[in-house]
Amino acid sequence: MADAISDLLLLLNKDDIRDFKTFLKQKNKRNDVKNIKLLEIIETDDINKLKKLYDPSKNRDAYHALRKRLHDSLLFFLSNKVFERENSEAHEALRLFVVGRFLLESQFIKIGFKCLQRAEDKALVLEQFSLLNEILQIRLQYAHLDLNVNLELLIDRFTENQQKLQQEAKFQIAYALLRSALQDIHLKAKIIDINKLILSVLSKYSISLDDLLSFKSLYQLLYIANEYAAIHQNYTLVRSFLKTADNFLMKYDEQSAHHLFYYLHILYYLANFNLRNGFFNESIVYLERLNEVLSHGNAVFRAQFQLRCHLLMALNFHYLGDGIKGLSVLRAGIKQAAPKSNEVDLADLQLCLVMFLTQFEDKTALIELRQLIRTDAWYEKKMGMLWTIRKSLLEILIHIQFDHIDLATLKLKSFVGRYKKYLLNVKENRVIDFAKLIEKYLLNPAVIQGKSFRAAVQAMAEDKENKDLFVMGFIAWLKALSVSQSPYQVLLNLIKENSR
Repeated sequence: MADAISDLLLLLNKDDIRDFKTFLKQKNKRNDVKNIKLLEIIETDDINKLKKLYDPSKNRDAYHALRKRLHDSLLFFLSNKVFERENSEAHEALRLFVVGRFLLESQFIKIGFKCLQRAEDKALVLEQFSLLNEILQIRLQYAHLDLNVNLELLIDRFTENQQKLQQEAKFQIAYALLRSALQDIHLKAKIIDINKLILSVLSKYSISLDDLLSFKSLYQLLYIANEYAAIHQNYTLVRSFLKTADNFLMKYDEQSAHHLFYYLHILYYLANFNLRNGFFNESIVYLERLNEVLSHGNAVFRAQFQLRCHLLMALNFHYLGDGIKGLSVLRAGIKQAAPKSNEVDLADLQLCLVMFLTQFEDKTALIELRQLIRTDAWYEKKMGMLWTIRKSLLEILIHIQFDHIDLATLKLKSFVGRYKKYLLNVKENRVIDFAKLIEKYLLNPAVIQGKSFRAAVQAMAEDKENKDLFVMGFIAWLKALSVSQSPYQVLLNLIKENSR
């Protein structure tokens, strides 16, 4: 429980913790309650003080009871804080509805309708279609008492909102099905034709992606699109969403707290989509916009997006040709990572650093690779199969780069044995083809001067399916073997050719 309490405390700033202690003092009915002392011990992680408070080995039941009470109190306090910060507008709309309904039931007609109108206005802004449905039902129920009502318009509003409510419900069903399928692909290596699945699910529920209702549905759409593109390593598949999302965001100049979670994620996805499609300056604009919003937001959102923003900004500079600045941003992100930072986000930064250093032919690449200390099985589960495959390939390239030929050969053999079946099942033949070219080079380094080898590499570079930036990075490494340029220089040339 102490670990859970420590994790929950990360969600509170200093003022919140002070308020929580005040809350505990007000709640305590006796002066000898030890919950505040336990809280302070957990904050400082002082084991010696903990033993003085309650020696777990001697008084285990009392100690665990105290921890549970503190944990429950913290959850209650946190729930109030979240409700107070994030849902004040939604709460106000709900409160006005409840009061308005009570007033109408009590025959206070004029003021009751005023409350319902205010509730409706707020619910409409907040895209609370379910609450709107309740409000409009009450307005219809008492419409005969409203001398100013246009009943036909009221019925039209009710009918239109019901259609939106149904459409949102269908979108949530589709989202749940698609996300479940993506999870199976990402973590379980389950074989699914995701393109057919998306089309069939959307068709089954008569969903049009051009008719987005809310920030939430746009966020969910971009999430699915991002996962889909990541699986195929082809972000041109989601390029059309850039305009759809831009058009949606142009309708909203100001963001309420209710929309903030979705708005931040939307900006992040658009920054990523632009990056992976080669629109680097556009991606930077979205990142700057994201950082601006975060600078005025709460600490939880800043912690959630800090490492991700560093990663995308570093990649943009790297692909724009300013590799030194990209490396600096990346190292700064890793340095700023706190002990409790998201391990998945940190692993992304660390692998990106390895990729940069490999492209720079920097010998510290292998040292940085050793910072990724988890097993491949762990990375497959937490980061996904394709991420782990990219890590394994980078390790092979680093060993080749620094003449560890025997070790590289062993690593390649292990890689093929572990992933060939999976790659064949998901039709990732380009990875298998890449591994075959590496094997040829390891068996006979002189092969890089042969026409067939060069032609195979060039064909790989020209294949439309290989225009993803990360894929181009591996092809650039191969191509650099036979030219007097670093993999990074070759990569920048490929990017330039691709943008024509």
